[in-house]
Amino acid sequence: MKILVLNCGSSSVKYKLINMENKDVLAQGGIEKIGLKGSFLKLTLPNGDKVVLEGEILEHQAAIEYILGVLLSEKYGCIKSLDEINAVGHRVVHGGEKFNSSVLIDDEVIAKMEECIEMAPLHNPPNLKGIYAVKSLMPNVPQVGVFDTAFHQTMPDYAYFYGIPYSLYEKYSIRRYGFHGTSHRYVSKRACDVLGVPYESQKIITCHIGNGASLAAIKDGKSVDTTMGFTPVEGLMMGTRSGDVDAGVITFLMEKESIGAQGISNMLNKQSGMMGISGISSDMREVASAADEGNYRAKLALDMYEYRIKKYIGSFAAALGGADIIIFTGGVGENKVSSRLNVCSNMEYMGIKMDAEKNAKVYGDEAVISADDSKVKVMVIPTDEEYMIASDTLEILTAKN
Repeated sequence: MKILVLNCGSSSVKYKLINMENKDVLAQGGIEKIGLKGSFLKLTLPNGDKVVLEGEILEHQAAIEYILGVLLSEKYGCIKSLDEINAVGHRVVHGGEKFNSSVLIDDEVIAKMEECIEMAPLHNPPNLKGIYAVKSLMPNVPQVGVFDTAFHQTMPDYAYFYGIPYSLYEKYSIRRYGFHGTSHRYVSKRACDVLGVPYESQKIITCHIGNGASLAAIKDGKSVDTTMGFTPVEGLMMGTRSGDVDAGVITFLMEKESIGAQGISNMLNKQSGMMGISGISSDMREVASAADEGNYRAKLALDMYEYRIKKYIGSFAAALGGADIIIFTGGVGENKVSSRLNVCSNMEYMGIKMDAEKNAKVYGDEAVISADDSKVKVMVIPTDEEYMIASDTLEILTAKN
């Protein structure tokens, strides 16, 4: 079965076509700057070379038509007919309390997804545009929605409620939802496969850290806590997001700076985090380079970023009653050797003993980076959300048939 995975953002569409019989990636790439000047499609050829195709792409349906055209093309294509695409799996950011697992998409499911728009106004509308486009372009192809929030629906109520009036939960469904669930689920399962241990009896802390970042506490195969909340702003400090901040600071700034709701949202989401502290960039590589040159604010940003990860690992170990496995994934988690080492330093009290030599050799590969005698296994597992989406799609369609 060949499954096309789509991840539609506000001005982008990432795609991957996977042959699920042998897990081969037949095609992958993405369109950027949809509706903007200079839009283009970048694709990765089987030999690893990158190709950029420029063209005016005004909206998401045109973008997906363009992708399908490239998949069929003589020069860059890998299929002869769209009939070879057996299903389409979509990443959907917010499923609210309506979805606790991946689902086959029909009109009723679409209506429920549309009800979740107000909880993720930046993310869910473009996710839905991808679904509408495929429904129009390939009406007979089944579609599956895979939700970032679904994996965290197993959190207990005392972990997901906020200490605000209960009536606001009843009225607006305000609670902690968590995100990056597909990644946390994939890497935690994959780590257990690599180690040859049963997923259903492990205490795992997954660290999905990059420009966006979150941790999850996973017990016996179920998420019991995570750092992100009602929105992806809560928790760790990120590239441009503030992470945890005293709510009193928000009201103080709104008053002192005469900032409205949209202004404070922009500040917390787009002007804070590594960018806001360093004043240099949201890109960890650029901040790290400046820190190495002695820039105080860049060093401060790095220290804050790593400290919060360490602090949450400790709190999640307390919530889990210990930890068996700690996993690093995401752009920083997979590639930044020093951050992994700094986060896990001085953690011997909870059974973590790093092997600096092993850690220094790992860039984007699956590996154990803790010492052989470490009670807690520390690992790097590159995430593969697209494969997880394709796997869920295959599972749902197989069960249906």
